[in-house]
Amino acid sequence: MVAAASGKRWAPERQDIIWIDCNPQAGREMRDIHPFLVLSPRIFNEKTSLVIGLPMTTAEYNADNPFALAVGAASGRKSGQASYVLCHQPKSFDWRQRKAKAHPLKRLPDALFVQVCERLNQIIQVG
Repeated sequence: MVAAASGKRWAPERQDIIWIDCNPQAGREMRDIHPFLVLSPRIFNEKTSLVIGLPMTTAEYNADNPFALAVGAASGRKSGQASYVLCHQPKSFDWRQRKAKAHPLKRLPDALFVQVCERLNQIIQVG
């Protein structure tokens, strides 16, 4: 685990964007390393070693996917491409075993995070 700037051990926090390795995968699930939007709170992530969230992608076919929310431009080698949060694919991963790390985008802005949660709630109707 990486130490945070404050001296605490790093753990993903709700609204963070992290890198996560989605392998192994099956069927139409995502594979390989992708950005992942964290939905679960830090205390849960820290205690359980699990993180609940939504994968992100730059796959263009998501432009007309009603369950994918465009959240801005990607960075790095895919710079300039639209980045989508896949609200229809909530997942849970052991972030420690998968060696998750902070993504350069750091956190999703508040307004976009609210939109993501609203879209997810249309699917699973939690609250």
